[in-house]
Amino acid sequence: MTVHQLNELLLISSLVLLIAVAAVRISSRSGLPSLLLYLGIGIAMGQDGIGNVAFDNAELTQVIGYAALVVILAEGGLGTKWKEIKPALPSAVVLSTVGVAVSVGITAAGAHYLVGLEWQQALIIGAVVSSTDAAAVFSVLRKIPLPSRVTGVLEAESGFNDAPVVILVVAFSTVGEIDAAWYVIVGQIVLELAIGAAVGLAVGFLGALALRHIALPASGLYPIAVMAIAVVAYASGAIGHGSGFLAVYLAAMVLGNAKLPHAPANRGFAEGLGWIAQIGMFVLLGLLVTPHELVHDFWPAIVIGLVLTMVARPTSVLVSLLPFRIPWQEQALMSWAGLRGAVPIILATIPMVSGIAGSERIFNIVFVLVVVYTLVQGPTLPWLAKALRLGDRAEAADLGVESAPLERLRGHLLSVAIPDDSRMHGVEVAELRLPAGAAVTLVVRDEKSFVPGPATVLRRGDELLVVATDPVRDAAERRLRAVDQGGKLAGWLGTGGATAVAAPEHRRGPHRGPFRRTSG
Repeated sequence: MTVHQLNELLLISSLVLLIAVAAVRISSRSGLPSLLLYLGIGIAMGQDGIGNVAFDNAELTQVIGYAALVVILAEGGLGTKWKEIKPALPSAVVLSTVGVAVSVGITAAGAHYLVGLEWQQALIIGAVVSSTDAAAVFSVLRKIPLPSRVTGVLEAESGFNDAPVVILVVAFSTVGEIDAAWYVIVGQIVLELAIGAAVGLAVGFLGALALRHIALPASGLYPIAVMAIAVVAYASGAIGHGSGFLAVYLAAMVLGNAKLPHAPANRGFAEGLGWIAQIGMFVLLGLLVTPHELVHDFWPAIVIGLVLTMVARPTSVLVSLLPFRIPWQEQALMSWAGLRGAVPIILATIPMVSGIAGSERIFNIVFVLVVVYTLVQGPTLPWLAKALRLGDRAEAADLGVESAPLERLRGHLLSVAIPDDSRMHGVEVAELRLPAGAAVTLVVRDEKSFVPGPATVLRRGDELLVVATDPVRDAAERRLRAVDQGGKLAGWLGTGGATAVAAPEHRRGPHRGPFRRTSG
């Protein structure tokens, strides 16, 4: 590549990114999923579009898609709140394993008996479309105020189910007859999930420990280090014959809940990389597809999509969640919220790379299915949540706390943003009762800053700068969060803090906890 070619490539790439960023604005106003617009950009640049770019390298698409998925799962893990996902973990694990098996079986049967595909092709399609897409789920669910159990199950499922689905697709894409018994495949799935989980948790905890005790010379290094640790988890898990996708998601989740320095900046950086990964992945998939070939596979895709959406997904949710006694309204929403995105299309390149007969038709069917049913499910999900009375409840904003270490001074700066419904509103600075070694040094109110006194009354919307020494940093944050939930009498009333027990629910109201992302 010459310098002139590099300049042209940079110009085209930057223009595509700008168009894609503008497309996000359009999608937020129109309700259309942004992934469809990204695919449209790729198709427009392709051989049937105005760009007339010929691209048919399925193997390169698969490699780049895997790399993008690593970044997307890392971003999703960093934004996953452990307190929300913990109660939903058993349900999510069953849904991403047993539910996948049920969905694969029903969808494959529909593809074989209703569309007439051979069993190998039908099983591949059943496995490919049984994976919910992490990017689609994360982007949609975080815009809708849903019960934490529903959000936790769906987010965890989208992070977990990629691993067993990849194993199934690779197994079904073997040239010739599949000679492995079903229990061998099940055992392989369990082993890879166990290895991936162990690697991800180990890397995540070790990385968090290192970042909390090693002060880096520049704040901009922390987001880079966090993403590097997440990628290390993926690569280590994959090289160790485990599930790299599960490893990166768990490692990122540990890092995201570890109270690392500059945590909002870490998440903001990861979110930006996640957007770039999504845009690049969808545009590349749009380039790979040949639009005029999709016409012949349109109705088979619609039929298989109906089986998946109306039969396979609801049945898998019902069977998987039966032991957990989840209300039918929540099960109905989970059934409709099994969003597909780029992941199934990327997985559809595996049989193409393996040389399976009819793999081009598999890719076309999956492409049409994803586009059509994302167009249907995405915009209607908020409406369904409201109809089921699951999406109309107000969620309390959390107290925003960002921490920056002061290595030479052996202290920390805590930047605190008071949300509108915080019980810290009306509390005097002295009534915060911060531990010795911590103090409120600055208040920003209505874009003006001032040094508070003991009698300064805090207001909603204020931003506080709290200085704390190393030994009391965690105690100071716990106290701030306790006052956020329980007001000036927190502790005596049993709300938060070191001496607290749970406050009565009628006193706490809808407050779910003190954490929120101040950026990203």
